[in-house]
Amino acid sequence: MSAATITVDAARPAADEGRIGLRNSLRHIGALARRNLVQIKHDPETLFDALLMPIIFILLFVYVFGGAIAGKGNQQEYVQYLVPGMMAMMGMNIAMAVGSGVNEDFRKGVMDRFRTMPIARSSVLIAKIVVEVGRMLLATTILLGMGFLLGLEIRGSILAFLASIALSTLFGAALMWIFILLGLSVKTPQAVQGMAMLVLMPLQFGSSIFAPTQSMPGWLEGFTKINPLSNLADAARALINGHGPVAHPTLITLGWAVAITAVTMPLAVRKFRNKT
Repeated sequence: MSAATITVDAARPAADEGRIGLRNSLRHIGALARRNLVQIKHDPETLFDALLMPIIFILLFVYVFGGAIAGKGNQQEYVQYLVPGMMAMMGMNIAMAVGSGVNEDFRKGVMDRFRTMPIARSSVLIAKIVVEVGRMLLATTILLGMGFLLGLEIRGSILAFLASIALSTLFGAALMWIFILLGLSVKTPQAVQGMAMLVLMPLQFGSSIFAPTQSMPGWLEGFTKINPLSNLADAARALINGHGPVAHPTLITLGWAVAITAVTMPLAVRKFRNKT
């Protein structure tokens, strides 16, 4: 798009999302998603976290902590426990990067340019999430591939296995709205990462992702029961292993995903529209 076109668009009032229509909004989302993919193509280092993080984490926990948690010689059973839980963790870590990316785009002036164009404000953020969901699925695929190499088995049905991936992806996409809102609210990408880690660490390690919660102190075990990551990990574990409660943790996870999106998506779009 030429500078002249941008200048003309800048003189127009901000786009009214209600007048744009679903078809045009989808077209804008597609164009912006392609722009984000081109960015990744020109800077493939942005994929390193999605490519390497699953490998490093699964090897670290299976071979360093697996013997202590599951007992020596029981690493394969620990893989069966760990990998479904780590699917929950992948979404949260990828979501953190979304907030940093949005903040960096604002600092570079990219988002200011988008806000001068006659497009729905939500389409800019939704396009970002579409691409990041792709990165999340890539990280999950690598995680599962490593899990299969280490002995992971699909003990439930294939449909249940696919449902576990879909559930993890849906919850991860909901979390992205939290981190986008955070990225729009603080001044630097470093602040986004620092604040995100304060949330990530207690949620990840105070959950059933890495170890059963029965041996935890009573107050911490109580926290794990309401921790959405525990419910997601338990649901994915039951779906992949073919046993254990499925309906309750799945419904709790879906409820969290809907509630998070319903609250944070409008706030993020409004912050994006009004950010100075």
